[in-house]
Formats: sequence, structure tokens, C-alpha cells
Amino acid sequence: MPMTIFKLCPETHWRQAERAGVFLGTADDRRDGYIHFSAADQLAETAAKHYAGARDLVLVAVDGQSLGPRLKWEPSRGGALFPHLYGSLPLRSVAWVRHLALDPGGRHVLPDLDEIPGR
Repeated sequence: MPMTIFKLCPETHWRQAERAGVFLGTADDRRDGYIHFSAADQLAETAAKHYAGARDLVLVAVDGQSLGPRLKWEPSRGGALFPHLYGSLPLRSVAWVRHLALDPGGRHVLPDLDEIPGR
């Protein structure tokens, strides 16, 4: 499984996590009992399905290996394996955070992940 996993979340939630020193997840994460992540090849679909048109979205890159056995790859949409973190996300596991802009069609512009240091 990929070493770097990604969390899409509203920037306001992420800024709260930075102030608290830990990310406890969004309301959806807490409802489901784990923090939802995506692999790089799942990001565009996740953004379109769950965050279409959201203007305050950030992309958080996380070192999946640092999360240990609390990170589980489980079937979700169409049987694809998605990373789920059972517990809080320590900010020391975060490699970087980027704000996502919208294109003229209202889709999120994802960065070229191969060009970002730390990936």
C-alpha cells in the first residue's frame, strides 16, 4: 500500500486541529468511527463525490507508515481499498498541507503529487 495517504477536509477543521495539536476528524469521520483517507489515485473522485464546489478545502498529506496498526485498508466504493485511521491523527505524521483551488467548472485543482517534496 502507498506510504503517503491523503485527507481532504475543510480548512476550518484543519486550522482547529493545528491549534489543538491533533486532528480528531470531521463530523463524518467521528460518525463512522475512523478518519477517512484516500490514496493519490482516489483523490479526484473523493473530492468530486464528497466536496464538490467546496471553496475552503485543504489536502493533507500524511505518512501512513507512521500511523502503525491503527491504519487499516478496507473496502469502500466499488470494493476499492481505502485507508481508514482508527484513532486521532497526530500532526507529527503530516508531511504537508495545501489549499485546493477550484477550476472554472467548480472542480478542485489537485497538485501534481510527484512534484511535491516529501512525497
